[in-house]
Amino acid sequence: MTDCNIEERYIEVPGGQIFVRIWTPQRVTTPTPMVLLHDSLGCVDLWRDFPAALAMALSRPVIAYDRLGFGKSSLRDAPPSSRFINEEADVYFPAIRRALGVHRCSLMGHSVGGAMAVVIAGSGDFECEAVITESAQAFVADLTLQGIRAAKADFHLPGKIERLEKWHGDKARWVLDAWTEVWLSNEFSGWSLDAHLGAVQCPVLAIHGDLDEFGPEDFPRTIVEGVSGPAEMTILSGCGHVPHREQSSVVLERISGFLATHDVQAARDECVA
Repeated sequence: MTDCNIEERYIEVPGGQIFVRIWTPQRVTTPTPMVLLHDSLGCVDLWRDFPAALAMALSRPVIAYDRLGFGKSSLRDAPPSSRFINEEADVYFPAIRRALGVHRCSLMGHSVGGAMAVVIAGSGDFECEAVITESAQAFVADLTLQGIRAAKADFHLPGKIERLEKWHGDKARWVLDAWTEVWLSNEFSGWSLDAHLGAVQCPVLAIHGDLDEFGPEDFPRTIVEGVSGPAEMTILSGCGHVPHREQSSVVLERISGFLATHDVQAARDECVA
């Protein structure tokens, strides 16, 4: 993807520095950015070519960042708390948004990043144009726990943790434990999005694969039925937990169509200071 200008920077947040990458297409029809929130083992680099493709498809900037403890961001010594989703919305995302001068944006989150997108959008801290959730959890389901237990066991196999080190370096073990130990803990067992969904008034698109090994179709259904604004659910046939990689062109087309339908692409254009 060569039709985007790419900017990288670090932002100071409580506890360290956050790595940010911004893709700006040569043709921009609205400066309102789409901000990507990664999954439990993810980082900016693991979005691969998708952010550039999304930026060009939408003719708008796309911003992705590594959460604290992930990818190129600063190391975290302590494990995340059972409130880590709310903490992302309350502490880290606002710091990043303010540092970038973003007053209005759309959000797209993959897996737990989708749950974070919902909580962030409902915070009322800024103007959120739209939310795209992809394979997002809405509560702690048995299928989710089964998938995490299987993945945890799989990481005991030779070479598995080394593959994670490719993306997270010496933070790889922390990243894995931050996922498995929090989600499998008793303290997290009662977590859900229920208290946040009603506060989301912008358009919401919930994308989910029918073969998702970590979440049932009850997840996107709960999201679209719970938010206050217009919402649509898309179930992708033959697709697992990573639709933007498994069916990239379909996901891009669906997002573009959804934003156009809800007139998000034609949004006011004074959003980035």
